[in-house]
Amino acid sequence: MRHIRSSLFTPARSPAPTGAGGGLLPARDLAVAWLLVVLIAVPAWALTIGQARDMGVEPGTMGMALPLFLLLWVTMMAAMMLPSMAPVAITWVRGIGRQSSGWTRTVRTAGFVCGYLLVWTAFGLLAYAALAYTGGLVDDRPGAGRWIGAAAFLLAGLYQLGPLKYVCLRHCRDPMGHLVRYAGFRQPARDLRVGCHHGAYCVGCCAGLMVVLVPLGVMNVAAMALLAVVIFVEKLWSRGAWLGRVVGVAFLVLAVLAPFQDWLLPGLQGSMPSMDDM
Repeated sequence: MRHIRSSLFTPARSPAPTGAGGGLLPARDLAVAWLLVVLIAVPAWALTIGQARDMGVEPGTMGMALPLFLLLWVTMMAAMMLPSMAPVAITWVRGIGRQSSGWTRTVRTAGFVCGYLLVWTAFGLLAYAALAYTGGLVDDRPGAGRWIGAAAFLLAGLYQLGPLKYVCLRHCRDPMGHLVRYAGFRQPARDLRVGCHHGAYCVGCCAGLMVVLVPLGVMNVAAMALLAVVIFVEKLWSRGAWLGRVVGVAFLVLAVLAPFQDWLLPGLQGSMPSMDDM
């Protein structure tokens, strides 16, 4: 028990979920599964980039109604999150395949995916409210964007260094124990519950990173790509927890610089005045 407890709280090296020590899938099945991930993620990125090119980077929700925003948000999350959550999803879906066939397998798989996306959609509602509020502040008081950006980077940095981040990251990095627990979930809607449960941990792991989209811009493709790489490495690299802390410190540095560096705040620019004007 002492060994188990110490392993939960020690940010030591651990095998990546899909690496040699993870053993979730045979090599051939893993190759096929990653091919499917690529076939889904690439169109999601293509749609996101195309939409971002048309809209540009502006403060707030950029005038989008909530339904359109949520549609784009879910597409963005599919592009950014699918590669990093693939080990858990692939393993659970493979288990579904062993227990079911035909339409039953399809329905169960869809239930898992819907549960995962449902949680991210709920988080999208919070993101929309935050962007609408900060966008309104920037429109009314352009100078406020500097301090909103500083506060967002500060919040993101503190979250990255806080305990909740690493509770959720441990789940995403070492999912086998949770997969066994999921097998004990009872019907009805077991697969939907599993998707929601894993999605909640994924949101908890990535929430701090999502906060920086307020100052960087929710349709900032470069920022999304960089965050997607951070999320992927955090979850799958043996030293991912160490990277998470480095990113947290970097956000704290950006929080100090943000009031004086406009290039850090493309998502809050609007008609922001210079520091001399202020």
